[in-house]
Amino acid sequence: MAKKRSIFLYPFSLLYGFVTAVKNFLYNSGILKSFEFSIPVICVGNISVGGTGKTPHTEYLAGMLSRHFKVAVLSRGFKRKSPGFLYAEPDSLVEEIGDEPKQISGKYPGIIVAVDRNRVNGIKKILEDYPETEVIVLDDAFQHRRLQPGFSILLSDFGRLIIEDSMLPYGNLREHAHNMNRADIILITKSPQDISAIQRRLIVKQINKAPYQNLYFTALTYLPPVPLFGEGTPAEDLFKPDERSKTGILLITGIANPGLLYEYLKNKAGEIVHLRFKDHHRFDNKDNEKIYSAWNSIKSSVKYVITTEKDAVRLREFINIAEPDRSLFYYLPVEINFLNDDKEEFDNIIVEYVRKNKRNNRISQV
Repeated sequence: MAKKRSIFLYPFSLLYGFVTAVKNFLYNSGILKSFEFSIPVICVGNISVGGTGKTPHTEYLAGMLSRHFKVAVLSRGFKRKSPGFLYAEPDSLVEEIGDEPKQISGKYPGIIVAVDRNRVNGIKKILEDYPETEVIVLDDAFQHRRLQPGFSILLSDFGRLIIEDSMLPYGNLREHAHNMNRADIILITKSPQDISAIQRRLIVKQINKAPYQNLYFTALTYLPPVPLFGEGTPAEDLFKPDERSKTGILLITGIANPGLLYEYLKNKAGEIVHLRFKDHHRFDNKDNEKIYSAWNSIKSSVKYVITTEKDAVRLREFINIAEPDRSLFYYLPVEINFLNDDKEEFDNIIVEYVRKNKRNNRISQV
């Protein structure tokens, strides 16, 4: 169930809902114009505030499409300090392009990754510089109505379904749930691996998708830990079942919903101290003191610092972490998997959309 805030915020929620409804009406009626491009443009987004897993799903989509097409990813670069349009380069800093584009470009160096708050301008710039681009993936652009994507994928967290939530600031929705109708595919993310067929049917009934929409369930899978600074204990030796009781973990997170990660690590260690920061937190010297204080509070004889993949790109630039402590820092990569053997169907829908809508309308060489 989605978290509700103080009831005194509800009137502001109604006002916020009215404003977003007016904006959507103006776009839906054509009073405000949306830009469309001849190139396939796929939007990955949500209508709730953070924590639905946009980045791993964007990575999955970009990685899958890159096996068939020339792909570019465009993000707004949330909380970056630089203005305008920028490409993600190997030496780009988080403050220049944002943590999520930095993470995506590091994982897929062969894919063009760019940032621009103005998505229309960003696409124009990419096509001008890389006219061979065959598909553009938009990270978090479902509310960016000035641009009309060719295909939209909407994410909804299993633990806080869109249809059970309320508008900001009382709830977490950035626009009303009925705007799900703009999506071609709805993904119920962070689903339990063992979700039953009955649970799936109940959620499908609740969502009440349109006939033209497809709905799938995805889950997150944590991969073996990776040394944050390149050196450390081999991953297979980090969480030994017979040493669980004497292993301690300092978990550092700056993501919207770290609950799943915390629950995962509870089965890996006998002691966990969670140092939780706000989403996209920018670390500084004061945080350095907090990290060492929390580290020293752990009593276990064997202990490690674990963080998320997204936090890792920011912590790497936090140069005040000294040796030998740097070798104790790890991050957990995460990947998505489709439940109910729906991966092939999802992939085929996306690939066929791109093939049919390529500007040159040629069959791709796979």
